[in-house]
Amino acid sequence: MVSALDRSLPARHGRLIEHLIQTDAAINPGNSGGPLLDSAGRLIGVNTAIFSPSGASAGVGFAVPVDTVNRVVPQLIAHGKYSRPALGIEADEDANRVLMERLGKDGVAVLPVTLGSAAAAAGLEGIRTLSDGSIRPGDVIVAVDGRSLDSVARLLSRLDDYAVGDAIPLKVIPGNQEREVTLRLHAGTQ
Repeated sequence: MVSALDRSLPARHGRLIEHLIQTDAAINPGNSGGPLLDSAGRLIGVNTAIFSPSGASAGVGFAVPVDTVNRVVPQLIAHGKYSRPALGIEADEDANRVLMERLGKDGVAVLPVTLGSAAAAAGLEGIRTLSDGSIRPGDVIVAVDGRSLDSVARLLSRLDDYAVGDAIPLKVIPGNQEREVTLRLHAGTQ
């Protein structure tokens, strides 16, 4: 039984796993990675995790939707790895939380911008330390393709909705002005 769609779970390293299918089907040790089938026997997801307050194999199960599997698995077969779409910026969840609280905004603070990246070509600017030791905030990415951001994990999850080579619009706030830039995603680790 599917009890909810588009659920999220926190993952290791501050990442967020989004777009999960919540299921009441039992997920026991050893059967994550198994198929989640509909009543006609069609694959709708791959069992991935269980949330169990007791630590036992009883709780709520989560599966990765088949659309995500269809996007990622061909890369795994062809290249042995998944190339995550990237902007060409560095971001850090802890630093971002502090910066956003100080600025009173929601979004992702651009730390360094990778030279030659899509972000650099689009004119994004990262945080800078000035000669007097003060810090000048850089751009803050507040939305990807019209969908707002509140964390680095959410940005990474939003990028996973696209493929390397896709052009996506970003809403960026440099200081107090808002602008929109479009950039083409490249393969990266962030």
